[in-house]
Amino acid sequence: MAVLRGMAMRVMHRVRHGVAWSVTIMAGLVGAWTPAAAKWARATSDHFEIYADMPPAALTTTATRLEQFDGAIRHLHRTPEGTGAKGANRVTVYVANDVAAIRRLSGDRGIAGFYLPRASGSVAFTPRIDEAGDGSRSTRGGGIPQIVLFHEYAHHFLLGNYAAAYPAWFSEGYAEFVSTAAFEKDYVQLGGAAQHRAYSLLAAKPVPAATLFATGQKLTDEQRGVMYGRGWLLTHYLMFDAARGRQLQQYLTALNAGTPSVAAATAAFGDLRALDKALDAYLRQSRIPGLRIAYDKLPVAPVAVTPLSPGAAAMVELRMQSERGVNRATAAPIFARAARIAAAYPDDALAQGWLAEMAYDAGQDDAALAAADRALAADPTSRQAMLYKAQVLMRRTAAATPRDAAAWGAAWSAARRWIVTANRQAPDDAEALSLYYDSFAAAGEAPSAAAILGIGRALELVPQDPALRFKVAAQAILDGQTDAARRALRPLAYDPHQSADNPAARLIAILDTGVTGPAAMLALAKARGETVAATPSGPTPAN
Repeated sequence: MAVLRGMAMRVMHRVRHGVAWSVTIMAGLVGAWTPAAAKWARATSDHFEIYADMPPAALTTTATRLEQFDGAIRHLHRTPEGTGAKGANRVTVYVANDVAAIRRLSGDRGIAGFYLPRASGSVAFTPRIDEAGDGSRSTRGGGIPQIVLFHEYAHHFLLGNYAAAYPAWFSEGYAEFVSTAAFEKDYVQLGGAAQHRAYSLLAAKPVPAATLFATGQKLTDEQRGVMYGRGWLLTHYLMFDAARGRQLQQYLTALNAGTPSVAAATAAFGDLRALDKALDAYLRQSRIPGLRIAYDKLPVAPVAVTPLSPGAAAMVELRMQSERGVNRATAAPIFARAARIAAAYPDDALAQGWLAEMAYDAGQDDAALAAADRALAADPTSRQAMLYKAQVLMRRTAAATPRDAAAWGAAWSAARRWIVTANRQAPDDAEALSLYYDSFAAAGEAPSAAAILGIGRALELVPQDPALRFKVAAQAILDGQTDAARRALRPLAYDPHQSADNPAARLIAILDTGVTGPAAMLALAKARGETVAATPSGPTPAN
């Protein structure tokens, strides 16, 4: 079983590092912003933590607008808050000065923003959203950067509150539908025209509904762009037609029950060619419906803005690179630069916590421990420092030889104590719950009952994280809970940013053949061409 968990962890590593939702739109409309006197600050609200180099008033407006957007889509769907403590699943938003910085971070010259879902805290990267505050167009819409950020947050919202399987056309179409939100004097308007998709909607060859509903098709770049536009059109049509809306619910219910997408669509919507004609007629209308939501119907979300400490301000751009995702090679130069900067700020808990993570990623365990200790000396409640101390101890213990049983058990207990301490600081911190579960796989042990309960709770708190979702599904398979595994896997299997034969889709196909339990995980390894070799599991420590 330990071997199978190790194999599952390798798959989850690939899932974690292979997902970045991004929007490719007319990023060239975004200009650079280089204020003379702005300083890095952090805004914290119920659903967001924003780092930006902008004046406090502009940052407050940005955070308030994001909270109003969250409130508007909650109002649209009558969606309550989640079960976690307030702020338990905030999205961290890094605001770069221009789109060129976003492209350097992403490594993709064609995008204007991107989002990474993680148990440690989902992150989004966006260019600055202009805030005029005077009723001008920038206050109404915010332009392309706002569309990008709202699109990305829509993915976060949808998976966070309705964790089901969504086909690409709806996942992207829904995100496009809400991304055009406009902020008027007295209300937020949802459902505005996707003018940034004008070419895909009006000039490009349409993608027929039968193709939209089909799964596993490889689309060209142009077809993918058309899918975004046509997905917006279909979603808009279904949202504002009560009868069609019921058909959408019927379709999604059947899809999540295992019915193939085209069959589910035909049963729900009828003749798909007739649906195409209805969509074409809908597009030709001179006006389209929208929804106005008065501000007094939205919750008032307080926003706290604080300047970053000098150490954190000096390191924040390196932090952005680190948060983007690194490997050992790319982590090394980031750590080297950060270490030189952080040396001047030994009492800055945030800067030292960031340094601990960068050092760990670069394989510099001694430096990571030292930075974590400095962070804890400055702030004994630093969960980041606690969790990176734990990860260093875990990595060292797993690599240690020879393995004396008593020393082995004591070492794992010491590592887990830091995780437990972090969990007690914040019981709804999904990262600590996930790391505690991971510690058993790292030790070659079966997870405890508490660890299994904890990883399930982590997924409840951060259902957007694909690696966490796969981890829960793999554990369910090993425990013989096949139906629960399918439910956990389906959102991954239909992820529009994964290949049609992604690990989740393959695993569902294996389960559908009747292969279950450990044999299913072994079959997945074989299908992926992996060799599963026995590894020493070590003595089981008493905890």
